[in-house]
Amino acid sequence: MVSPATDLAVRAMLADLRRWLAARADGAPLHSVELGVAEALNNITEHAYAGQAPGPVHLLAVLRPGRLKVRLQDHGAPLPGRVAPSGERPPTDPARDTLPEGGFGWFLIRDLANGVDYRRAGGVNRLMLTFCWPPAGG
Repeated sequence: MVSPATDLAVRAMLADLRRWLAARADGAPLHSVELGVAEALNNITEHAYAGQAPGPVHLLAVLRPGRLKVRLQDHGAPLPGRVAPSGERPPTDPARDTLPEGGFGWFLIRDLANGVDYRRAGGVNRLMLTFCWPPAGG
């Protein structure tokens, strides 16, 4: 799937992915996969193309025995330091109304996915998220 990195287009892309996965999930819950991919797509929309016109985001999902791999590609700015953030859990002990708006996305991505791999080559960001398949939980 290819879509412009805009809120509405990415939402439609995520809905298409959910339908595709639901047809192959045999009733397994999809919320962890959906939330992890949504966070990554939101990061692309908000940060990769910040300050410029939205460019394309490519999504490829591949099912293998026991694994789902979701590859996201964009032509936006690289991640800082050209590495995926560690995803440390932000402190949650301050009062709820003083918590920062951001900072939880990479924690969620790393917590929900079983594997995260980021590469930048030829002006293209490639993020590979690996999930157990079918997803567990309820």
